[in-house]
Amino acid sequence: MLRHVPAISDPRVLVDAATRDDAAVFQVAPDRALVATVDFFTPIVDDAYTFGTIAATNALSDLYAMGAKPLFGLNLVAWPRAPELLALLGETLRGGADVARHAGMLILGGHSIDDAEPKYGLVVLGEAPPDRIITNAGAKPGDRLVLTKPIGTGILSTALKQSLISETDMGDAIRAMTTLNAAAMDAMLAVRDAVHACTDVTGFGLLGHLHNLLAASGVAARIAPAAVPHFPHVRELVARGAVPGGTTRNRAAADAFTRWASAVDDVTRTLLCDAQTSGGLLIAVAADKLDPLVRELGARHTLAAVIGTVTPAPVGDDAVLEVA
Repeated sequence: MLRHVPAISDPRVLVDAATRDDAAVFQVAPDRALVATVDFFTPIVDDAYTFGTIAATNALSDLYAMGAKPLFGLNLVAWPRAPELLALLGETLRGGADVARHAGMLILGGHSIDDAEPKYGLVVLGEAPPDRIITNAGAKPGDRLVLTKPIGTGILSTALKQSLISETDMGDAIRAMTTLNAAAMDAMLAVRDAVHACTDVTGFGLLGHLHNLLAASGVAARIAPAAVPHFPHVRELVARGAVPGGTTRNRAAADAFTRWASAVDDVTRTLLCDAQTSGGLLIAVAADKLDPLVRELGARHTLAAVIGTVTPAPVGDDAVLEVA
């Protein structure tokens, strides 16, 4: 399918979709580049306002992963025209507007269509100095991998749809999904010269996004599953069948590039592949600057879970991830 999308050769394009990066980067001046991304999805919680805040927070994460400051956004809306549902759209837009205000970003308009299933998100545009942009390429052997939010939101959202939990039970996850990655970005930029790569963890799951980072960097990694933070009760919910379709697809893909230790049980393997919404940043930082990064994150009340180490690329082996 993607072969029909023309390759980009314009020298002003510093980053495009070819590298599976978080956002596109277009240089407009020697000291200024625009960073652009888009994201939208169907509701993952029942409350319309909360859905709006999650969707907007999620859309902004791609900018923060690249070290960019948000400038403005455009709403993307697909919504049923039924009068009783239009009030919910208003609450969704209010949630997005509140997040944008908190991020210091303007919302300048957008586009809407009639659709049977509600969807909401944003196009967001930011800026950063071209020589300070952080991509998913550049991780080096010996780097430590730091994750800034727990995983398991996909499992919890599916459990909510299956009436296995209530929205109240998702409190911790909702707080995480509505927390901007701005503080994590600021901590990362405080040790910028030691940060070699970064991505945010969303739909491809922790292992999928880590694999993109490793592939772009030409390296491998070893992670310790016990070090990966997750939300309460997600393991039990996996065992009860609350596994999203996206997580199942991620797991199938991960099996091709992951060497699982025999001690890593099936629930853990599924959890590490769980499709996330508005997840944290995954940062590759030089080992000698790990402690300063952890301190910077802690000073901003942000999680700093050291989950693994970047290793040299394997020779003659498709498995670039070792989970043990």
